Amino acid sequence: MAGAKKLFIKTYGCQMNVYDSERMAEAMGASGYVEASSPDDADMILLNTCHIREKAAEKVYSELGRFKPLKAAKPDLKIGVAGCVAQAEGEEIMRRQPMVDLVVGPQSYHRLPAMEARVRSGAKALDTDFPAEDKFDVLNTRPKARRGPTAFLTVQEGCDKFCAFCVVPYTRGAEVSRPATKVLAEARDLVERGVREITLLGQNVNAYHGDGPDGVWSLARLIRALAEIDGLDRIRFTTSHPNDMSDDLIAAHGDCEKLMPYLHLPVQSGSDRILKLMNRKHTAEAYLRLIERIRAARPDILISGDFIVGFPGETEADFNDTMALVESVRYGQCYSFKYSPRPGTPAAERDLVDPEQASDRLARLQALLTQQQREIQDAMVGRTVKVLFERAGRLPGQMAGKSDHLHAVHVAAPEVSAGDLCTVRITESAPNSLAGQLVAA
Repeated sequence: MAGAKKLFIKTYGCQMNVYDSERMAEAMGASGYVEASSPDDADMILLNTCHIREKAAEKVYSELGRFKPLKAAKPDLKIGVAGCVAQAEGEEIMRRQPMVDLVVGPQSYHRLPAMEARVRSGAKALDTDFPAEDKFDVLNTRPKARRGPTAFLTVQEGCDKFCAFCVVPYTRGAEVSRPATKVLAEARDLVERGVREITLLGQNVNAYHGDGPDGVWSLARLIRALAEIDGLDRIRFTTSHPNDMSDDLIAAHGDCEKLMPYLHLPVQSGSDRILKLMNRKHTAEAYLRLIERIRAARPDILISGDFIVGFPGETEADFNDTMALVESVRYGQCYSFKYSPRPGTPAAERDLVDPEQASDRLARLQALLTQQQREIQDAMVGRTVKVLFERAGRLPGQMAGKSDHLHAVHVAAPEVSAGDLCTVRITESAPNSLAGQLVAA
């Protein structure tokens, strides 16, 4: 578009931030912005930040520092910080990096066009409120561009759990669920634009309790309604809390064909003592019994999880309890981290485990998790699976997609297009992906 302003967004962290970045781009598109291929080509740069990982704020300041020469060379360039670090740091970002023009929290990004207008007039703009208006309603008039075969859809935000290590309740606020009718309308719109698989997002997505036409709907009720949409072939959801894994949601895994056999269900530790210190409000035994019930409903389900090692107060015995739980569950995928303090959280005030001990435990845990992942992937060889192809692979004629179990699958199939859902026989297992051959219809 000749003469259009260009926007570059760099996204950190979770899938919800990916979704938020897409919505920010749509909001700014209504103000005449188009996507820039790099920061060098941009009239505005937005960093959509995450506060979960270690030293998240310092990494943002470091990234901003790298833009100083660009800002000096292009005085009209506008730089903004969005997301959870923006919510946590607020005006401190502008104080430490005066070149930043705007700071916007994750509940206020629908106000970006108005904020951009202010900064273009020479003012600074800061908005980290939790506004009363529904940001999703404000953003509902987005352009109807064609989409790829998969999409994220936020249905729930915020968290009421207050785990001792987590900043989400402070940066995203209390649990809020979108009305079911609005979620269904957005899903239908995505399908009309080419989407065949939707992943429902929420900080505690299985705590969803949105208003429906006949009362409050659970996540399971929402999934069943989504499954009735013609053209929507796959449904996933993430991230879940064990305490919100209801009977009807477990049942949906067994009887809703479009709900994929993959569940991300973080436990964080296998030690009841550490779980109590974390304020997780469940035990290791309760988690294991929950996994049994889920697998009874869907025997082939792949379980994914999260673990924190070296949490303040963790002993070798506590860590051994975690290893025992992992041995029992057998995870197909997992994320594991060494504990690092988050300012403002209860655990940040406690004494740290010796860093070398924590690193050693993390290495041992990751070795076990990697072994389990590889064994589960290797067991797929010789099986036939459904693969939704998303893009071209790295090799000529190769296509890449995801199986029902969210395994990455590569196939030499030049006749296949993005968006095709095909049957594939798995022929090879690599460290982080599978390879296969198309099965003739």
